[in-house]
Amino acid sequence: MQTTSAKSSIIVSSPVLSEAGELYGKHGLSRKTVVLFDDNTRKLFRDRVIGTLEQQGFRLLEITVPARESSKSFKAAYRLYGAMIEAGIDRSWNLLAVGGGVVGDLGGFIAASYYRGIPVVQCPTTLLAMTDSAIGGKVAINHPLGKNLIGFFHMPEMVLIDPSFLSTLPEREVFGGMAEVIKYGFIADLNFLRWLERHFDRITSLEEPFISEAVRRSALIKADVVEKDFRETTGLRATLNFGHTFAHGLEKLAGFRGIRHGEAVTIGMACALALSRRLGYLDAADMQSGLDLIARFRLPAGLVNKRFLAHRADIVFENMFSDKKKLDSKLRFVLLKKPGEAFLLEENVEDQAVLEAIEEARKFFSTRTKR
Repeated sequence: MQTTSAKSSIIVSSPVLSEAGELYGKHGLSRKTVVLFDDNTRKLFRDRVIGTLEQQGFRLLEITVPARESSKSFKAAYRLYGAMIEAGIDRSWNLLAVGGGVVGDLGGFIAASYYRGIPVVQCPTTLLAMTDSAIGGKVAINHPLGKNLIGFFHMPEMVLIDPSFLSTLPEREVFGGMAEVIKYGFIADLNFLRWLERHFDRITSLEEPFISEAVRRSALIKADVVEKDFRETTGLRATLNFGHTFAHGLEKLAGFRGIRHGEAVTIGMACALALSRRLGYLDAADMQSGLDLIARFRLPAGLVNKRFLAHRADIVFENMFSDKKKLDSKLRFVLLKKPGEAFLLEENVEDQAVLEAIEEARKFFSTRTKR
C-alpha cells in the first residue's frame, strides 16, 4: 500500500543510490530486490548500482532485457516471470527498474502483476524517464495495434533520480527528454516556462544546477497532477498528454520505430499549439512564442522529413485513432488557453480543424529543415 505522497517519494540527488538502504527502510521496503536492466543500462550502470546496493546489505536478483521497444511485450514479461519464479521471488521482494521508459514501463508492469503486485522502485536513467514515464504509476506493455494499451496503475514506492546518469546520454536523447520538460511549462507553470526559455541551452548541455532544477520541477509538477487525479477522472491528469494525441499517431505511423517518443511529442506540441490557436483559445503571439521554443530543439532534419513531412496530413490524422486518448472512437485533445494553462477539450473537434493544424505544423517544420 502506498503510504507516501507521489511528491514525497521523489528523491533527486547524486549519488542517490548511496542512500538506498535508509530510503528503503523509511518506505517500509525490504532489502530483497529484483534489479531490472536493459542491455545498455546494465553495461553502463551495473557495477555502480549492484556494488552500491550490495555494500548496503541488499539481496539481489539481476534480470536484463534487450534495449528496444519490443521488450515491452507479453513475451518478455513471461520470460522475466519465469526467472523470478525459479529464483524463489515472493511478495516480500520488490523490483528496482534501472533504465529509461522501456525498463520503467516493463518493470512496473511486472511488479503490478507478479504475485498480484509487489512494490516497484523506479531509478530512471534518461531525461524523459526522470521527468515523465517513471512518475505517476502508469505502467504498460505494447500491443501490435497500439502502444501502451495493456497495463496498470501501479504507483512506485519511490522514484530515485540521479541526474549524473544523464552524462551518458547522446544529444538526441537529451532533446527527446526536453520535450516533456517544456510540456510542463506549457500546461501548468508559466514561470517555469519562462525559466526554461532563459536557460534552455544550459539545461540541454546538462549544466548544473540547471539540469537538476529542471528535472526536479518537472517531476514535482507531474507528481502534483497525479496526486490530484490519479485515475484520470477529472480531466486534470489528461493535460499531461499535451501534444501526445498527435505524437502517438506519428509513432504508430512509424511502426513504433525510427522516431523517439520525445521527438514525436515535440512535433505533436507544435500541432497542438496550432490547433489551440485555430480553435480560438490561444492568441497568435502566445502560439508563436511556443513555436519559437520548439524551434530550439535539434531534431534531425532527415527524421522530420521521413516521419512527418513525407506523410499527408490525412494519413497522420488516420493513425491518431489508435491512441488511448480517444473516447467512444473520438479523439480527445489537450489544448492551451494560454501558456501555463492547459485543458482537456470535451467537445468534438471538426476533422478539418485538426487537418489544418497538422498542415500548419508541417509548414513550420518545413521552413526549419530548409535553413
